[in-house]
Amino acid sequence: MLALTRGADRLVKGFRTRGKQFNLQSWRYLWPETRKCLSTSGSKFSEWEDKSGGGSYRPQENNPVRRTFNILSDDVKDYLGLRGKPQSSEPSDMPKNTEENNQRSKDAEKVWPSFCDVLVIGGGAVGSSVAYHLKERALRGLNVVVVEEDSTYKRASTVLSVGGIRQQFSVPENIQLSLYGMDFLRKSPELLAVEGMDPPDVQFNPSGYLTLASEAGVEQLKENFTVQIEMGAKVDFLSAQQLKRRFPWLNTNGVEAGVIGLENEGWFDPWNFLFSLRRKAVSLGAEYVTGKVTGLEQHSLDDMITEVTGSSVLQNLNCAEITLPDGEKRNIRFSVCVVAAGAWSGEVGQLIGIGKGTGIMGVPIPVEPRKRYVYCVHAPDGPGLDSPLLIDPNGTYFRREGLGGLYLCGQSPTDEHEPSIENLDVDYEFFESNVWPTLANRVPSFENLKLQSSWAGYYDYNTFDQNGIIGLHPIFTNMFIATGFSGHGIQQAAGVGRAVMESILHGEYQTINLERFGFERVLTNEPLYEQNIV
Repeated sequence: MLALTRGADRLVKGFRTRGKQFNLQSWRYLWPETRKCLSTSGSKFSEWEDKSGGGSYRPQENNPVRRTFNILSDDVKDYLGLRGKPQSSEPSDMPKNTEENNQRSKDAEKVWPSFCDVLVIGGGAVGSSVAYHLKERALRGLNVVVVEEDSTYKRASTVLSVGGIRQQFSVPENIQLSLYGMDFLRKSPELLAVEGMDPPDVQFNPSGYLTLASEAGVEQLKENFTVQIEMGAKVDFLSAQQLKRRFPWLNTNGVEAGVIGLENEGWFDPWNFLFSLRRKAVSLGAEYVTGKVTGLEQHSLDDMITEVTGSSVLQNLNCAEITLPDGEKRNIRFSVCVVAAGAWSGEVGQLIGIGKGTGIMGVPIPVEPRKRYVYCVHAPDGPGLDSPLLIDPNGTYFRREGLGGLYLCGQSPTDEHEPSIENLDVDYEFFESNVWPTLANRVPSFENLKLQSSWAGYYDYNTFDQNGIIGLHPIFTNMFIATGFSGHGIQQAAGVGRAVMESILHGEYQTINLERFGFERVLTNEPLYEQNIV
């Protein structure tokens, strides 16, 4: 629980953000017992009824000793076969063997996780990676519950992405995260193996990335390339002439140079990766709950005072309200919370007033959903097996999909033309007017392509600087943030999950130092821009 003290340490003197001065001088923190800060007594959520709806969910027990005794008692009864089947609360004349009753019977066999050590909000790639790394390191020493609203992942950013992984970033930490992500993918058949099941196959295709630059962007490309080499990335800088010799199908008009990934770049199956992460986390003891977090309880840490005000502004979270798919509400108490809700992380912050108050609390988590389209086209004469994931100077991209002449492609719109996020409908006019002309210009064989299918998904877009936000919130001492990756969360999920695990269990980053990705940069208005966003 060293991570809790770091929340206090990070309240630096004289925060200034966007013209606002936060006068937080001469802080002195009193920590008599770090576990005392996790007390859940006096909770307003304790008044919530834990209605089972016919199931055998045990009522909420606030006393931790009694709660432990009850769990152990149930385990012994299960082992000895002494605990009977749960009794239905339905009238005796209700129809038997209906689909509804069968579902209730299944639900009755579950035990609602009324308490956990770590509550992860969001069960996508990042949230599942956090759960996996925590359980892999702590095993039974840590109780982890993951809350995911969309258990089918039909609208999840993870599975709707094109699954790319690259080293070609401008920020060193992003390069390091992706290098670890590639190492994790390479070892995933062993790391994510579950006894009795087939080993995972993420279907990695090592064809690399090819980032092109015009005359206007070549200096930035050179700067990025220098950083990448310094960080150990395997990339090569090619002139327009070298590009033409290497890729005869490429039209290099308007291209000054390009950078090609030689190793540790390509694409993989995002659904298989997410499924394997979740399956492994569950096999290690993590529990997934289908529902939406609709409330979070907070209380002030009154035993942590300041010399300035004589009171504490620091808060602690200890209980979450979960709304189930049928509208029923339940609560889960926790010691540590991780917000990994992707595009909806900003909304989670609003539940506890982040972005609605004054001073530090007036600064929101700057993450919102941005809709992006992916188009699948057929071009029988298109580039072959040597085709990397190509990024045009205007941001249009394409990559090969299998061996049948199919390609995935897309383009991020400008800020002025951001589409509505009310639904995931696809704009085909955007393809006709923006994506296809670029593809046909850069690869002439794409002139005769045919659109086969398409879909849309959400980026967890960081409006502040398009980079991930990772670490403790400076006010909520037990709330970690892991969001805002703006399109590259899937490839950095492994590294982010490990980083959050290190912060929770060790109180510091032990492998990749991600201090610069903290929320503090938002408070102090010091953006850390990533220059290579696709």
